[in-house]
Amino acid sequence: MDISVVIPLLNEAESLPELFSWIEKVMQENNFTYEIIAVDDGSTDNSWEIIQNLSKENQNIKGIRFQRNYGKSAALQTAFQATNGNVVITMDADLQDSPDEIPELYSMIVREKYHLVSGWKQERFDNKLTKNLPSKLFNFVTQQVSGIKNLHDFNCGLKAYNSEVVKNIEIYGEMHRYIPVIAKWAGYSKITEKPVKHQKRKYGVTKFGIERFINGFLDLLSITFVGRFGKRPMHLFGVLGTLSFFFGFVILIYMAYSKLILGEAGMANRPLFYLGILTVIVGTQLFLAGFLGELIARNSNERNLYNIKETLGLS
Repeated sequence: MDISVVIPLLNEAESLPELFSWIEKVMQENNFTYEIIAVDDGSTDNSWEIIQNLSKENQNIKGIRFQRNYGKSAALQTAFQATNGNVVITMDADLQDSPDEIPELYSMIVREKYHLVSGWKQERFDNKLTKNLPSKLFNFVTQQVSGIKNLHDFNCGLKAYNSEVVKNIEIYGEMHRYIPVIAKWAGYSKITEKPVKHQKRKYGVTKFGIERFINGFLDLLSITFVGRFGKRPMHLFGVLGTLSFFFGFVILIYMAYSKLILGEAGMANRPLFYLGILTVIVGTQLFLAGFLGELIARNSNERNLYNIKETLGLS
């Protein structure tokens, strides 16, 4: 199969018929073999019924329905494991991403051998104060932290992947915003972007609030730590613990020398004495944290188990 199109959605019943028809048209024009995997992330409208009806007309349309809303990362992670295409393309269900971009995205993965191609919405129709400006700040910070300088829009929903990438990365929480960063840490460094057309929202309202930036920043810190130290936590905690312990040990040696050799009194009443004890204790705790981190898995085995109510067209 050439392409798997993954579409996470929440209450997008109005846009689905038009979106699926548009994708089908593009696929037929380019003679692609394809599948569309729509993930209903706990919709309360009739999105799932529409997916079921459309799949009867087009058997390339498949579906996953969550029992409740788990978030976009959960939807993408679950769909990624079900894909069969050599190239996986993700897009939002609100018609703001254009399926006409699919052929070129596919070509960049297959012919130019990129691991990941991220869309770049150079001209946006979102609210400048609540979305555009925070997005620019978010993208700037992510560039600096991740070292991926050639992406301007990390959070664009329109992306293309070599299938190997989606089968070997794991996303959860709010980490869908940092898939390029996760892919880079997993060893898939051929990452680029493609300017894409951003369209005005035709139906419904956005499902993301301002809290996404706070949660996103915390996830960025988590990804950075896991990417650099997830397999070797002792390299971080051990070093910090050793430095802290050594600093405290030197202080206490100095205090002991001052009392025993120089005969100074009142050592236990000096702030430096308590600083020395504190840094020794903190250093020991950090060292133990690193040691324990080497012995246990960084996350629960159930971090990506979701209650799927039903599936459509998937084995």
